[in-house]
Amino acid sequence: MSKGYRITASTGIHKGDRDYQQDQVALLSHPHIAGCMLGIVADGMGGRSGGRKASDQVMMTAKQLFERYAPASDDAPLMLKQLVEEAHTVIKLTAISAEQEPHSTLAAFLINPAGDCHWVHAGDSRVYHFHGAKIVTRTIDHSYVQTLVDKGEISEDEANVHPQSNILMGCLGTEEGPPVTQHFIPQLRPGDALIACSDGVWHYFSPNEIGSALSMLSPREATEFLIQKARSRAHGGGDNLSLVIVKLEALE
Repeated sequence: MSKGYRITASTGIHKGDRDYQQDQVALLSHPHIAGCMLGIVADGMGGRSGGRKASDQVMMTAKQLFERYAPASDDAPLMLKQLVEEAHTVIKLTAISAEQEPHSTLAAFLINPAGDCHWVHAGDSRVYHFHGAKIVTRTIDHSYVQTLVDKGEISEDEANVHPQSNILMGCLGTEEGPPVTQHFIPQLRPGDALIACSDGVWHYFSPNEIGSALSMLSPREATEFLIQKARSRAHGGGDNLSLVIVKLEALE
């Protein structure tokens, strides 16, 4: 790991106003390699047992693949692609015993000891990369409203309040294979922050608001603030919320 920064991190999860929790979140440190970590969010869908089974399978698959991952010799994008495809297959197998069709989103980022970062997503859970309070880039949702934004038919702001904003164009567990969209950051640096979160979180914030929270607060404080603020903005109609935050801070 580069000597130029230290990593602080936090995860958070809340049931929101739903009867049960179908989101799952994890920040995994590699069992054998210092400075290697995997942050992952899965938003399960499909009835009480279906959605939770789906997000559970994403987490189990992630842990198994990450424990076997060797940064010096393995291909990170290939491992993340494998994560999406294997979790998708396992979810489809569990569908046989589930109440409803189990589906899940997936958003994950992998930080290697050398400081490079790779991410993957399927569905509308997001990964954001900030430097200070400013957004560098984020994932683009696999959703119906995103296709309307891409066509120039509605704005980003209109997409957020669109009545069909919850319709996905791709995720894990569906008949068609899941989308696998990846991104690469060659070198993380002090001042960078990563956040992966479900739509129960990002739906209530502009990128500027998330960036301000990340730059002004510690990961633990930012996690608590974003959950609390999303809860109040949902006015009693909030989804499950899950997020994982990693900040790179300059060494004094």
